[in-house]
Amino acid sequence: MSSTESTSRTADKSPRQQVDRLLVGLRWRRLEEPLGFIKVLQWLFAIFAFGSCGSYSGETGATVRCNNEAKDVSAILVSFGYPFRLNRVQYEMPLCDEDSTSKTMHLMGDFSAPAEFFVTLGIFSFFYTIAALILYLRFHKLYTENRRFPLVDFCVTVSFTFFWLVAAAAWGKGLTDVKGATRPSSLTAAMSVCHGEEAVCSAGATPSMGLANISVLFGFINFFLWAGNCWFVFKETPWHGKGQDQGQGASQESEAEQGAVEKQ
Repeated sequence: MSSTESTSRTADKSPRQQVDRLLVGLRWRRLEEPLGFIKVLQWLFAIFAFGSCGSYSGETGATVRCNNEAKDVSAILVSFGYPFRLNRVQYEMPLCDEDSTSKTMHLMGDFSAPAEFFVTLGIFSFFYTIAALILYLRFHKLYTENRRFPLVDFCVTVSFTFFWLVAAAAWGKGLTDVKGATRPSSLTAAMSVCHGEEAVCSAGATPSMGLANISVLFGFINFFLWAGNCWFVFKETPWHGKGQDQGQGASQESEAEQGAVEKQ
């Protein structure tokens, strides 16, 4: 066997050995503890939140029938989706004049800010929970011995709790506005051809908002998960230990004072 072949085999084995050592070093039983189990739920529901919002697409529409016999019934279908910049979504409004055929129109409103904030927060939560799980499962001794890690974890958990509440509430309000702007009645109200007597407009396809509604629900579930995890992370911080030590010291002092009074 040549030295080149042995070197290549050693190079192939080294990454595998590193992965094996990493997997062997993981303490999977810590997932049965509340701190580890809730982090898995946070990771999972973060995927559900940004996945359901970021992958949404809907369709609204209307029909326009001109009183002019030369014009046929025109069906309007408008597709929209994440990031919900509706003012950039175009559709063609039919005209009942003989000289012109259609006019380019846009939907109303720009609701990208709450939607993008919601999705971005979900992605950051996804990556943070992965890093926290690796630290908790593989380097738990370092997590418990170094006081900075629990403090940082607690501060980040509180921050994510606040941001999830804001993001879920803002996206819920934004989704309500999206529903109002994409209703077929809103579409016909924005078309000038429907305001005259030369055409009859009817509501078309109503957009299905089931996936978007679920994304808001996932947002509030993430808020409750992060809020509930604050207590379990707080128990790992030195602040929790100081509170218990102060309580025990006060109880010991009161017992000593009571004993002194009884002796007198």
